[in-house]
Amino acid sequence: MKLPPLKIGELTAKLPIIQGGMGVGVSLSSLASAVANAGGIGVISGVQIGYKEKDFEENTLNANIRALKKEIKRARELSPNGILGVNIMVAATHYKDLVLAAVKEKIDLIICGAGLPTDLPKLVKGSTTKIAPIVSSGKAASVITRMWKKKFNYIPDLIVVEGSNAGGHLGFSAEELENSKAKDLHSIVKEVLSVVKPLEEEYNKPIPVVAGGGIYDGKDIAELIKIGAAGVQMATRFVATEECDAHINFKKAYIDAAEEDIIIIKSPVGMPGRAINNSFINSLNDSKSLIEKCYSCIKHCNPSQTPYCISNALINAVNGDVDNGLIFAGTNAYKLDKIITVKELMTELAKEAEANL
Repeated sequence: MKLPPLKIGELTAKLPIIQGGMGVGVSLSSLASAVANAGGIGVISGVQIGYKEKDFEENTLNANIRALKKEIKRARELSPNGILGVNIMVAATHYKDLVLAAVKEKIDLIICGAGLPTDLPKLVKGSTTKIAPIVSSGKAASVITRMWKKKFNYIPDLIVVEGSNAGGHLGFSAEELENSKAKDLHSIVKEVLSVVKPLEEEYNKPIPVVAGGGIYDGKDIAELIKIGAAGVQMATRFVATEECDAHINFKKAYIDAAEEDIIIIKSPVGMPGRAINNSFINSLNDSKSLIEKCYSCIKHCNPSQTPYCISNALINAVNGDVDNGLIFAGTNAYKLDKIITVKELMTELAKEAEANL
């Protein structure tokens, strides 16, 4: 069976694969445009995106806004006909400013996680930009859809369901992750599908549900489509591509990782996260880092109490200083053994999925 396209309103992606946003700087215009050109949806991460700007230290907000616009424009130049999105964290201090900047640049899709984007419909009003919340439970899907319906008479254009095997910050408690109490991705997808069904009927509009978190190959994609998902979101697989915007040392850290190296950590932003164990993480057990500069990147981060600056840690890693950086990664990162092109990866995933449908 042929892999079905992913339709989001009038947008149609040939392949139902969304490349997950990875920050800081792991998924920018190079990776996003390559995925879009290969028939998927390419996503730029808005997290501290201005880290390369000369005035980032002194004028972080303006640097981030400027860089976001620059990356969207470059991605559009590289992929004039592809579907492009941005991932913006609700927990980011300047979340609204970033959303408005992306809308101004006429981005196709905004995906928001790390909190529920309660006012997102208001921020995109009057534009053609599609919006998608990331949820980790049927309950979260119910809360956000009810809220959007009541306040804005708007339902999501897409919902991304992220399971507990994802990389980076996770929408589950440390207890759920440590004791394997988190529901599996298939169960959560089914819960969310049951939430959206009555809304689809009421509004006479499909709400595609896309599943992410630990999806590695075409067989995984096929299994999720069989239970009703409209597509998948994948991030980890795209790190080991030539077009990924991260330094080669970052990519090699994935390829060199063993299964036992991928661990759950406590992030300074108060959420558990999944990362590759390295000397930086081990050093945190010895002493607390001195935070000389706070970027005020996250609403609920207290620099006087946090063990390290997550912005600096992520920037170090993406720039290649992996021994002194935080390397977020999904559960299956250890399976990667080579760097290939995005086109090769997308072709491989589509072929595997179609063989299993």
